[in-house]
Amino acid sequence: MTEKYTEPIYRYRFTISEEALDENGHVNNVTYVQWMQDAAVRHYEAMGGGEPTQAINATWVVRSHTVEYLRPAFAGEEIEVRTWVVNMRRVRSARRYQFVRVGDEAMLVRGETEWVFVDATTGRPRSVPDEVIELFRVMDEPQA
Repeated sequence: MTEKYTEPIYRYRFTISEEALDENGHVNNVTYVQWMQDAAVRHYEAMGGGEPTQAINATWVVRSHTVEYLRPAFAGEEIEVRTWVVNMRRVRSARRYQFVRVGDEAMLVRGETEWVFVDATTGRPRSVPDEVIELFRVMDEPQA
């Protein structure tokens, strides 16, 4: 059995590929939105959220994204993605993200997604089960 991730901030690193770039030679803005979703899914799975969610035929869907682009990033640079849960309400949860260039610790992008917990068949919102809520320690901003 795989040990569950227990830290409130989920972090991982990767090197930016050429495929992530736009015609201006830096990471495409839309790519960050995809990376935000990928980070949320990775964190949720690492925390063990997938099993209780699937057991009740539920899923998370995006209600909104907010993204603030601060600095460009380029192919070959290593970045660290950081994500954490800001709140967990009855049918919603907010999650924040930071994309930081590893070489100089420059903040590249900050973002937030509002997620809604829904029935996978009907698409109607449903209450987040306690076993999912208990997986996450909510926090406003990470301590440096």
